[in-house]
Amino acid sequence: MEIVVCVKQVPASTRVRLNPATNTIVREGIDMMLNPFDAYALEEALRLKESAGGHVTVLSMGIHSAAVLLRQALALGADRAVLLSDKRFAGADTLATAYTLAAAVRKLGACDLLLCGRQAVDGDTAQVGPSLAQKLGVPHLSAVRRVCVASARELLCEKMTDEGYLEIRLSLPALLTVVKEINIPRFLSLKGYLQARGAELEIWGADDLDVDPARIGLDGSATWVVSTAAAERRKAGKEIHGTSDEAAAAILGTLRQKGLSKPEAGDARG
Repeated sequence: MEIVVCVKQVPASTRVRLNPATNTIVREGIDMMLNPFDAYALEEALRLKESAGGHVTVLSMGIHSAAVLLRQALALGADRAVLLSDKRFAGADTLATAYTLAAAVRKLGACDLLLCGRQAVDGDTAQVGPSLAQKLGVPHLSAVRRVCVASARELLCEKMTDEGYLEIRLSLPALLTVVKEINIPRFLSLKGYLQARGAELEIWGADDLDVDPARIGLDGSATWVVSTAAAERRKAGKEIHGTSDEAAAAILGTLRQKGLSKPEAGDARG
């Protein structure tokens, strides 16, 4: 089974800087890490490889420092790592990102299964996986919590829902986005680290892919951030003690003081 795992490098802290001209995250010079949801996708790919055989390729789009997380993926057991890195890719929204990733997947060749984390913690849109599947013309299933049966032709999966889960069978090739309930990622071993330290990474730019320059990066994005602002800090809440009637009276009194509640007719306290 040929498996491609899409991973992303995200800020390791909530303290990030934005480019004032583009309102996009400045990724240079800050601590970065593997997107947590993508760690579960990579682990599931490695488990499928171990149980059914196959080959795992890890694909990422980002700045050159993202090579660190790709080497980590190789150390964990991935067979191939490709980094899409080009200034023309910068500032891409989910649409432009999916378009670029789709071009890279086509260049990789035959692919039976694509795995993605459900969402990236720096955007929380959960759009790239489904959009990538649509551009490749393959079925997709989101929020997968378990792969029950895997064969050369199809998968039987459990999809998480608000009420529980659904069992869904889909034919290959296909794309899955996974949730953290699917597995527990393995730890990096010293042996794996030493083997991957000198491993060769493939770095592709826009000229290496069959892409329309008008559809990549910031210029190819259909959405953009117009402005940003820090969240307003709220004052500490007030604790109210007593019986339910006393608490209700205290809350109503506070609302009236702030002009948020009108007194009832005949209420002398109004």
